[in-house]
Amino acid sequence: MRTAPIPNSDTIGLIYAPVGRDSKIAASLLQEAGIKARIVSDLPSFAANLGDAVAFAVITEEAFRSADLRAVSAWIEVQPSWSDLPFIILTNRGGGPERNPAAARLSEVLGNVSFVERPFHATTFISVARSAMRGRRRQYEARSRIEALDEGERRLQTALGAGRLGAWELDLTTNELTTSATCKAIFGRSPDDAFSYTDLLAIIHPEDVGRMQTAVRATIESGADYSIEYRTIWKDGSVHWAEIRAQLYKDRWGKAIKLVGVSADITDRLKAEEHQRQLNELLEERVAERTRELEQAHAVVMAEVSQRERAEEQLRQAQKMEAIGQLTGGVAHDFNNLLMAVLGNLELLRKLAGDDAKALRLIDGAQQGARRGASLTQRLLAFSRRQDLRIDPVDMRALVFGMEDLLKRSVGSTIVVETVVPDNLPLVSADANQVELALLNLAVNARDAMPDGGTIRIELRQSEQISGTAELAAGSYVILSVADQGHGMDEETLKKAIEPFFSTKELGKGTGLGLSMIHGLASQLKGDLKLTSEVRKGTTAELWIPVSISSAAQPELIVIPPQAAGNASGPKRILLVDDDLLIAMSSADMLMDLGHDVVEAHSGTEALEFFGDGSAFDLVITDYSMPGMTGGDLARAVRAIAPALPILIASGYAELPPGVDLDVARLGKPYTQDQLANEIAKVAFSAR
Repeated sequence: MRTAPIPNSDTIGLIYAPVGRDSKIAASLLQEAGIKARIVSDLPSFAANLGDAVAFAVITEEAFRSADLRAVSAWIEVQPSWSDLPFIILTNRGGGPERNPAAARLSEVLGNVSFVERPFHATTFISVARSAMRGRRRQYEARSRIEALDEGERRLQTALGAGRLGAWELDLTTNELTTSATCKAIFGRSPDDAFSYTDLLAIIHPEDVGRMQTAVRATIESGADYSIEYRTIWKDGSVHWAEIRAQLYKDRWGKAIKLVGVSADITDRLKAEEHQRQLNELLEERVAERTRELEQAHAVVMAEVSQRERAEEQLRQAQKMEAIGQLTGGVAHDFNNLLMAVLGNLELLRKLAGDDAKALRLIDGAQQGARRGASLTQRLLAFSRRQDLRIDPVDMRALVFGMEDLLKRSVGSTIVVETVVPDNLPLVSADANQVELALLNLAVNARDAMPDGGTIRIELRQSEQISGTAELAAGSYVILSVADQGHGMDEETLKKAIEPFFSTKELGKGTGLGLSMIHGLASQLKGDLKLTSEVRKGTTAELWIPVSISSAAQPELIVIPPQAAGNASGPKRILLVDDDLLIAMSSADMLMDLGHDVVEAHSGTEALEFFGDGSAFDLVITDYSMPGMTGGDLARAVRAIAPALPILIASGYAELPPGVDLDVARLGKPYTQDQLANEIAKVAFSAR
């Protein structure tokens, strides 16, 4: 919704006077003052010309004397809240009700009235007109502010709806509770139900209501944010969990006047956590029971029993990490899709913002936040082993030397960085960018472990040829180690160090994903992450990376000549297939902004229908993960119909499922408009 501009040159002074000479004099004076004027000859025309563009109205007293003012009065009554049209009455006997009883009637009907007694001096009339114009301009400014507030409220409600958050406000003076429809639903009420603060206290579980009231009092007394989870009992007797967050609002004298916050239903989340806990407990019980059985059955071979116990523990941990990795990867993939829609629309919105500095600043802030979200999903996908890797021969010596300055700047002046790098090291099979991120992450962790300063030792060495273990395949490895002199970790903490979201840092200073991301990277590289630590002596992290079998050249890149790229990326007719309407809309807008003709389909079946009616396309862009017919199934079906038609699969997963062998182009989500245009150019050029 666009805010209407404050009228300037389009505003007019509306003049109605039965005597033409009065109208002409008023109009002439207004024009001399630089104010446009419009003269009407009768009362119906006067009423019909009233509108937002009228800055003020000039009328003579005799024009309204004994006249039917219902049409004018009706227009005044339906003015918007920001509008109070000024009226200038030209009278023969003065302006006040004491000297002119008719003025009282006009004041009651018209509201915002100024009286000018005739005969009047030109300066007096122009001064009154300009005052009326200034007042009207302030009304226009108020309208713009009201519309901006309305737009902000609409966006806020959209965000709350998307996050399934209920908004509420508690007046601390009257205990009056105001809630949104979503908030009422979280507490088991319909939008039309009354829901007071007393009603809220009544539905909170008896064991939680005291804790809730104590938290409210603590927030009022200390000013700290209000954050609590408690149970509620709905009308049907069912128990639900709600999470409540709020902040204290104070007046300009510092007095607490209300709490403003949001609420969310976390019942399903807690049930899932409880179910997972029960599964873990059951698994642990079964493992413990099996262990006891093995101990009883093989009491004479304790060494074998011990070996089996270790194997079972490793298996249980691997299953646990795999389950968490699958859950993390699924959440990250869905979040990638949300970021795809957010980043795509923000990118297009930025083009429309023009030179509006405030809008550009807000859009840039939103893009930065979305990119941080994309970075977080990459860490999550790294832990779940689903992030894109580009495996090439990598010179670890050059990588470490190239990052030396960055590492020193990152850890600060109180930390000394020592590097020990031998001259002759073989190349490794790795993704250089991911290894750089892993090294930087390990260095920052080492820095945080030494708040009073110390030395970080970064070392490269080649391992002996190993025959193969449970963690590593047979072969040779280059070991990147990062050692610190920090506070170290005990054995129990060390066991949890690579678990996602586990962190020894203070709240807000770490995501708990750094080591888990590096562990996932090591697994994808067919290597390993080994941690050793001793309390008050420090920690050493070793990243084992397999030596490259050969230093073959990197895969040949498609180089598109500038002229050919222009032709390849020219306007095309593109079939866009995605079951997510938000992503489809965002991608279609980006494609159309690039000049392409886009046809949307929201399933593989719907996409194939376009081929059945004889439609012709230059390119098919499809999501992979779709219900019913996947992007891979669609690609095979399209190839059967049009073998030469280029196909581009967009997916948030790094790898397609096992057994899916498709010779098609790939585009990772979330992607920018430039990335999309570049991939289209590559596909089009390759198809020539």
